[in-house]
Amino acid sequence: MNLQFYFEKLLNSEEFRKFKDENPDAFLCSGFFVRDKTGKEGDKQHLDYYIPSTKKLFSFQLDSKIEKVPIEIVDDGNFEKLSDNLDFNFEEIENLLLEEMKKKEMKEKAQKIILSLQRKEGKNFLIGTIFISTLGMIKVSINLDENKIVEFEKKSFFDMFKIIKKG
Repeated sequence: MNLQFYFEKLLNSEEFRKFKDENPDAFLCSGFFVRDKTGKEGDKQHLDYYIPSTKKLFSFQLDSKIEKVPIEIVDDGNFEKLSDNLDFNFEEIENLLLEEMKKKEMKEKAQKIILSLQRKEGKNFLIGTIFISTLGMIKVSINLDENKIVEFEKKSFFDMFKIIKKG
């Protein structure tokens, strides 16, 4: 699947057309994608739209039906607009990640890939986490404009906990 498939699915939905009619200044500001390699939970896709006039954020879940979900904004809403013409293929991104794992001689299998589509400093990024089979994870950033991995760091599950010694 590619990103444009999800855009078209959203743009053709009655829920989104009604939303855009009521909020013409709303713009795409992020996306959230989960690829479940274990098959237990299934894949998920969300496209998020920010409304500058009301300072509100809505996520559109693109599962079997389109569902609009309000999102609580934690910061001041400094959102950059993503292009509706942005496109990438999820299988190619996954292959890019798996190839990088192979280059780094990682034997673990990817179990879940979580990616957030964002625009920062004028560039398009996928920022994410890959959960791997050894209770580990990989932190990754992909510059979509260059189709290049710019950050790739493996972490152990135990790195997540700070152990404090009694003493």
